[in-house]
Amino acid sequence: MAAIYSGIHLKLKSAKTSWEDKIKLAHFAWISHQCFLPNKEQVLLDWVSHALVSYYNKKLELEDEIVEKLWTYLDNILHSRKLQNLLKDGKTINLSFLIVINERISETCVQKSHGNVGTVLSCCKGILSTPPLAIIYTAKCELMVNLLSKLSWLACQLLTSEDAVTSQLFDVLQLTFSQYLLIQRQQINPNRVFGQVTSHLFQPCLLLRHLLMARVWTPADDGRVRQHLSREIRNQVEAVLQAGIFQPELLSSYREELLLEREPQEKKKRALKTILLPVNTVLSKLCDASFCEPILQVIIVANSVPLLYKLFLDSYCKAENHMVCFHMFTRLFGCLRISHLQEDLWQETLSPVDWSTELLAVEQLLNLVLSNDIYNVAADRIRHKETQFQFYRKLAEMLVNHSQASIPAWFRCLKALISLNHLIVEPDLDDLVASAWIDAEVSEPRTKKPQETLISAMFQTYTKLRQFPKLFEEVLSVIYRPAADELRLPVLSAGLTEKLRECLLELPPNQILDILFLMLEKCQTLIIPDVKDDSDMALKLLSVSSVLHTFLFNMKSLDNVTPLPVVLRTQSLLDKMQREVIQPLLDLLKDHWAEENKPGLWLEKVSDSALLLVYTWVELDTLLSINCSKYVSRLAEAAGGVTECAAESWDFSALLPGVDRQCWKRVVRLSSNFCSASKYCLELLMFQKIKKILMQTSFQTEADLHTLQHAAAFILHSGRSSMSMEESEPWNGNISAINALTYPAAHWYLVVSNLTILIPHLSLKDVEYVADVLLKILSSTKALGVSADQDSFITAEKVSKALLHSTFLPEIKVLHCAFISCIIQQCASVLCSATQGVADQPIQQLSADNIPWHEEVLSSCEMVGMVEAQSKNNQSKDEAFHCWTTMEKIAQHILLLTRAGSPVTLEEDQIESFLHLLEIISALKLDSLFPSDHTRCFLLLLSLVANTRANVSCSKLLSLKFLITCFHLLTCLQTGRSVNSIFKVFHGSDALEAVVTALFAASKCFADVLTTPDWAEFLQVIQTFLECFLQTIVEKRQSLKLNLEKFTFFLVSCKPYADADRGKLWNSAVSQLLLVPLTTLCHVLTLYLQQQSEKKQKLTEMLSVFLEPTVLQTGTAIQLCLRNLTKDQPLPLAFIPSITTLLKADLSYMSTGALMKMEGKQENPKDPGKCREYSHTELYQKFYIQILRELTSAGGHLQFLHSALQFLTVFCSVTDLYPGEETALTVFHAIKKLLAGPGTTVQVIQDLEIPLTELMTQLVESCTTEEFCVMMRLVLQGLEVSNIWKQNPKEVLSAVTLIKLLLSCPLTGEKEKAFWFTSPQIITALVLLISTIVVPILETVAALLRQGEEILSNPHHVTLAFSILLTVPLDHLKMEEYESIFLGIHEVLFSILQCHPKVMLKAAPSFLNSFNRLVVSVMHEGRQKGDRGNTDEFGVVLKCAHLIERMYSHIAAKTEEFTVFSVFIVAQYVIELQKVTLHPSVKKHLTEGIYHILDLCIERDIKFLNASLQMGVREVFKELYNDYTHYHKTKHGDKKYTA
Repeated sequence: MAAIYSGIHLKLKSAKTSWEDKIKLAHFAWISHQCFLPNKEQVLLDWVSHALVSYYNKKLELEDEIVEKLWTYLDNILHSRKLQNLLKDGKTINLSFLIVINERISETCVQKSHGNVGTVLSCCKGILSTPPLAIIYTAKCELMVNLLSKLSWLACQLLTSEDAVTSQLFDVLQLTFSQYLLIQRQQINPNRVFGQVTSHLFQPCLLLRHLLMARVWTPADDGRVRQHLSREIRNQVEAVLQAGIFQPELLSSYREELLLEREPQEKKKRALKTILLPVNTVLSKLCDASFCEPILQVIIVANSVPLLYKLFLDSYCKAENHMVCFHMFTRLFGCLRISHLQEDLWQETLSPVDWSTELLAVEQLLNLVLSNDIYNVAADRIRHKETQFQFYRKLAEMLVNHSQASIPAWFRCLKALISLNHLIVEPDLDDLVASAWIDAEVSEPRTKKPQETLISAMFQTYTKLRQFPKLFEEVLSVIYRPAADELRLPVLSAGLTEKLRECLLELPPNQILDILFLMLEKCQTLIIPDVKDDSDMALKLLSVSSVLHTFLFNMKSLDNVTPLPVVLRTQSLLDKMQREVIQPLLDLLKDHWAEENKPGLWLEKVSDSALLLVYTWVELDTLLSINCSKYVSRLAEAAGGVTECAAESWDFSALLPGVDRQCWKRVVRLSSNFCSASKYCLELLMFQKIKKILMQTSFQTEADLHTLQHAAAFILHSGRSSMSMEESEPWNGNISAINALTYPAAHWYLVVSNLTILIPHLSLKDVEYVADVLLKILSSTKALGVSADQDSFITAEKVSKALLHSTFLPEIKVLHCAFISCIIQQCASVLCSATQGVADQPIQQLSADNIPWHEEVLSSCEMVGMVEAQSKNNQSKDEAFHCWTTMEKIAQHILLLTRAGSPVTLEEDQIESFLHLLEIISALKLDSLFPSDHTRCFLLLLSLVANTRANVSCSKLLSLKFLITCFHLLTCLQTGRSVNSIFKVFHGSDALEAVVTALFAASKCFADVLTTPDWAEFLQVIQTFLECFLQTIVEKRQSLKLNLEKFTFFLVSCKPYADADRGKLWNSAVSQLLLVPLTTLCHVLTLYLQQQSEKKQKLTEMLSVFLEPTVLQTGTAIQLCLRNLTKDQPLPLAFIPSITTLLKADLSYMSTGALMKMEGKQENPKDPGKCREYSHTELYQKFYIQILRELTSAGGHLQFLHSALQFLTVFCSVTDLYPGEETALTVFHAIKKLLAGPGTTVQVIQDLEIPLTELMTQLVESCTTEEFCVMMRLVLQGLEVSNIWKQNPKEVLSAVTLIKLLLSCPLTGEKEKAFWFTSPQIITALVLLISTIVVPILETVAALLRQGEEILSNPHHVTLAFSILLTVPLDHLKMEEYESIFLGIHEVLFSILQCHPKVMLKAAPSFLNSFNRLVVSVMHEGRQKGDRGNTDEFGVVLKCAHLIERMYSHIAAKTEEFTVFSVFIVAQYVIELQKVTLHPSVKKHLTEGIYHILDLCIERDIKFLNASLQMGVREVFKELYNDYTHYHKTKHGDKKYTA
């Protein structure tokens, strides 16, 4: 055989053998043990290497397919286990084809074809990932650099192509970078490394880094590359550049080159000949445009400059090198195109994208200068003749001269320069204020935020320097310049106003007054004389007025401790403001009031300015007169000097000297035509009038009340025309920013926020108008169009929703009632669109205008606050009677329409409209309605349910949602304080009849949705309403006998029963709907029957009388429903709660009947024996058998299981009901089988724990001792180890769950003995089974230990628990699993600590080891991380840390027992603490806990720990003990020694 294969190497070299055969022979030779060649592996590698080298050296011609097969063969060898084993055994393998790999990758780059490079990359990875082979690359640094360069270029090509990115290339690239970094650190010659990196790696690395950051990743790209490899490779690129270009050994070269450039030219030329020029080398490579496209090269330069500067600073930034760092900054800055703008050398214009890229780079450079403290103002001025300052000054000048207000980075660059030194920008302060603030058109949030940050920095800087007047002098000078656009943006936005407020609180009052006087002076001298017919001047006037208003409203108010000179100066300011600014403006408006029909822009803005200043003056004068006793109010003086009545004294013409009443009327008339700030300020002035009158301590005269009404009406009607506008915009809260589009939001905000002041003085029509506007805004379906940056803006919709959900809307009784009337009217209008003959519909009658619906509310309001309404005391009772009579007729009309079966058909859009209105109703506080409103709402909802029907074509789910919402609101009304008012207009049984009749009629439409969650919710909400309504009837004694009789008779005689008597089958929807009222009636009667005391025998008898027929009819209904089921069809889910309720009712009735029999009052004296016979025994047994049959296959059907277990609990409480010879054991078998079923998980068991416990309690209570012993034997069978061998863990889970359930049952007598007799066997079995199901076993062991406190006498059985705890895994778990396992172990330990202290003492080491595992796991999970990730998960860790703290305190409470182990506990804690850095919140809990253990340590223990702990751990302990001594011991440590 050997002879056959011995000539293979000759055939491989033979020219006669085809290459296909050679490759097959080579492959066979590699894998075959029968081929004997000396040094076979090396021979085969040499053969394939020689073939590939010859091909690429053009010495051999091969087909492409053969070449690919040769690469594949080579790849198979490199990845073969055989080669790996040979290398492990120490055999040396030589590779002579590495240069071919590099050339093949280079060839791929040139050809830009990546299709066949995968095999070569795989070979490369095989070599680099195998250390004995990789040494061939690592030994030749040039070869590795060449490979890395080629791979980087190849990756760049792939990233720029449209092909999907795969991970193979990037895996190899990442591996190559890692290998090269190892070589790079081992290089001795720094100049050689610098040359290699700059010559071969610098450009491809920068290009690769940029492409990885800039690529728009697609779903087709490999996720590992996007999420992990790209970040890892970017980090490696930075590491290669830093270790190659900025080596510590090159600092002297950088220093000499950068600093010599500042020396004389001759000396510089001589010196540069002798040194390395690293900066020139790096920058020439960076600015070389040949390595990529010119457009891309510009972006790469801008992105790379900050990176290079950061790497430079990381390597060389020390105090003594700051000038070197600065000069490097200037050289790198010079690579940017923006740098040429400093000398105006750049002729080409930059696009916005170019500006953004360049400015982003400048921003990053300046931030690096800031964060590394490169610029020291004093050192630069004293030592370096302000070299840095001059450079930054030129940079600032260039930025200001080339304003780029649309680019966020531009603002951030200027902010960084101000942070360096405010003097850098101060010479250009006026231009900076103009371009970055006053004239800047900034609307995008991404730009507005940095703009506000820049201006805030200016505010803070000049506030600290106490030069705020200087800043605002420049601001005013800019405002007075000709405007670039017709309309300027407001000077102070909301954010800037907030910052200004903070600064004004820090400034001295006189500086603020200086600014204000300056504003008034500029206004008086520069603007007012030229404002007439000049829109630009008018806009300037409005800007200054707005700033003046903002200053006066945000400066610190005067008070009684303010120095008198400041008070007098403030007084002088207000006098000057009124005399020299306000008065001339009002005169100007008075002279042009006739132009109200054709007002110009200038007139509108002058009006806005004048009234804004008037309002500011009035508001400030009032405020100062209240707060400061030294201030003399001009307003009070003017009001006091007027001899007319109080109402007339509050005409503002009397308060402003030189302004007569006629002048003021003209101003008001003119300003009211503008939907702008002037109209808003008039409303604010009217509010001032109202507040001033209300603040008067004297009694208010009739004239005062008339003035209040007039002012309130003026405010409301001022914006009436604007509120009907369809178009509006959000308002930012700035008065000067109000225009025609923002005025509706501003006006509505003013009205709503002052409703409590307005409402008492409004007429009824005005209140109805407010309610109507509120409803229209809430009902509006238009898109708000509010962008993310406008979240804080005010809109009419936001204001209305806030009012709707507020707590004070119900307190405004008149508005609340009017709003409900508006809703009902809106419902009527929606119904009008559905049918023509709507006049006779109940909803239309409920919205009638001629009925006094709210007489009891409105009459009181009229008497108090509304003068124009005359007293109606004599008519109020008649009108109230008329109102209730009308509602009674409407209620009867609803019943007649329901019985007639003629509902209004609703289309889908009408249902949606109703749903929106119902949503508004649900936001109201329905429990606080007045009786008439409560009743109207009830009738409205009842009519919607009973007298409307969705069109057949409508969505069934939408129809269900509509009915669900109606019933939900009807239920809410049952909890209201006026619930009795419903029964004034009809009997409760009539309402129930209308509801149930309508439901039967509608049920035929819902056959398609019976299996949806919406249908189940629908049934539930109907049941809840009926239950609440019936409870109200019983509790309130509302014609109890009559209502129950009528409702019971109706249910018996309703249409479904009539159909059943004729042999007509019901559909499933009717079946389920009929069961709901019957079972609800059963439930309510049963509930109240059980609650009655012996003293209320008459009520008990009455309820029993009604319960008997109800039980009979419910059982009959269920039986009729079951006729629709086929033989093997499972029980409908809705039937099981019904049969449970029926059985409970039957049991309750029978027990009541037995009680009455004992008292001689049995219900049926002719046949007394009947009182112990159940009405539907066969039905109960049929359900019992069916449920047991379906129980085992129910799996995870939780809803069915809940219902089934509740039925079994009730059924098993009566042993007489068991069919045949069945007993409690039958049910126990079924439960055991259910728990062992395939669909039953731990989560399902947790969800069913309560019903399972109730059922098990009933079974244990009703079974015999022998049956209980059988149950225990069944449980023990499930704990047998053979279940693990049979791979049947569900049996174990079932047995463990049953033990836990039995522990929850009250065991007594022989049953208790039987259970605890088997407990040792149970614990032993659980130790063996812990690996199958962890958490349930831990919970069961904890329960056993707790309840066996005085029963488990053998300590060995308790200590077995430690065997469980020490084997439970706590590492590498998901957070949900970790939490449950942690809590389980903690509960077991706590049970041992509390219930078995003696056992714990004997096994203290095991206890402490188990507890220490918890401590270590919490430290591991609670270690500090860069990103905390999921807050819920961290909350779990905090909870566990808190439990550790509690356990420490419990351990410390056992002082005598644990004193010996306290040193051991502390040592374990600090050893683990030294390994991790804990999150502060976690550390706080653990530290507080260990402090309790340190309380047990005496001085000798501390010395022992200091002596025995290792060095690093000892330092951690010292820090811990110092904190303990400082924070804990001094406060808590000595308390135990005090009396």
